[in-house]
Amino acid sequence: MQARTLELYRQLDLTAAALALGYRVPALNFWVEGQRKAHVPFAQIGAALTPYGPLTLPQDQHERLLCERLQSLGVAVERPVELLDFDEQGDAVLARLRSAHDREQSCRVRYLAGCDGASSRVRAGLNIGFSGGTYQQLFYVADIEGSGPAMDGELHIDLDEADFLAVFPIRGPGYARLVGTLRGARAERPERLQFADVSGRAIQQLQIRDIRVHWFSTYRVHHRIADQFRCGRILLLGDAAHVHSPAGGQGMNTGIGDAVNLAWKLAAVLDASAARKSSVAARLLDTYEGERQAFARRLVASTDRGFTLATAEGPLAHLARTRLVPLVVPALFRLPGVRQYLFSTVSQLTLNYRSSPLSTGSVGELHGGDRLPWVAGLTGNAADQAADNYDSLRALDWQVHIYGSAQPALRSFCATQGLAVHEFPWRESCADVGLAQHALYLVRPDGYLSLACSRQDTARLHAHLRHWGIAAGAAGITPSSAGPAQPR
Repeated sequence: MQARTLELYRQLDLTAAALALGYRVPALNFWVEGQRKAHVPFAQIGAALTPYGPLTLPQDQHERLLCERLQSLGVAVERPVELLDFDEQGDAVLARLRSAHDREQSCRVRYLAGCDGASSRVRAGLNIGFSGGTYQQLFYVADIEGSGPAMDGELHIDLDEADFLAVFPIRGPGYARLVGTLRGARAERPERLQFADVSGRAIQQLQIRDIRVHWFSTYRVHHRIADQFRCGRILLLGDAAHVHSPAGGQGMNTGIGDAVNLAWKLAAVLDASAARKSSVAARLLDTYEGERQAFARRLVASTDRGFTLATAEGPLAHLARTRLVPLVVPALFRLPGVRQYLFSTVSQLTLNYRSSPLSTGSVGELHGGDRLPWVAGLTGNAADQAADNYDSLRALDWQVHIYGSAQPALRSFCATQGLAVHEFPWRESCADVGLAQHALYLVRPDGYLSLACSRQDTARLHAHLRHWGIAAGAAGITPSSAGPAQPR
């Protein structure tokens, strides 16, 4: 789990439970020729950017956490249920389902979200292309217990071979997930492979001993993006919309980002008042595909380049992995700017929606569409120095942020709109993350800036609110009777 996912989970009151269940990864190590050549500690890398760092959390525990939270909200996840087919019919979608004991039933819904994986039946049913390709390597994964220097609770990557091998810590020292690749003859018959066939390198190069295998599997990895993320009332997200190399640990986090982006927009569209003005509602929902597909394209391209470079064959590639990387990476991580940039990129803190029509304005280096920067210690209360500007995001609603003093005219206008204004005392730490004193920031329900304005310009804010039909309450939108107006 990356830092940005934990920030989003905090809005849903899930982060504390995830941190309690998971394991915080303390450092990254690079190995060459059976020796640890580089050690990169994660501690304090992102301390000024986010309260969180990389976290490993087994999928079964993660799913259980989500299902239990849904159940506490009165929502039951039904298993096993299979989608047989579906048909969009005017203002609804009719889905045919098959549950236990081959019992079939029809379900009529306003929208259908296809979160059904790389072999998505929803995507296939829409005849949406899945452009890209398949890596020639066969991937394997093994959950193990063991001992040795690479089982110390840190992340380890072996750079010797063209085949990839990484050790991800699970639940601390002694427990790990091995992720590796194979090519050639062994990759041609994956059904015959066992852990013993691939364990030699982990044992010899990373010195893992006393191995006890709990689970072993092989799989093929694709790098593909759906040609569309939306077709009428049917939407795609997660692996149904994009798949890529596991390099960088981005897959699940990107799917969760899709879900968060879509959820608040669907909540707005399904609001009773929004339903009566479908044109405004549809305009908001239209931004889902543009925002998430653009990010997916950048992500698939970057993970593909990174994985290709890490697994390239030939003497030059071998020289780069075994000689240059162990020298260059630690040196780069000693530079604060580089260290923060790399951490921010992998943690998805730099993900932005600047090109979205929902984003406008800029103040300094911050633009509409950027993630709201995190700032700690804003209360000025010595007993509560940990308080930060992210507490307000638990409202899951549109809100205005002012770092400095909010003018009476702005407060009065926002009160008429039912829009919360959060005023934070100005600190030097605000400027450090790019915020400007007394500037106006309109924050979306998912914590991204929709409008950034150097002045507390109520006319500009009003135009933006009217155009998007934004009102307070459950991420809702209320179309204006005066009709939409273009933001300045």
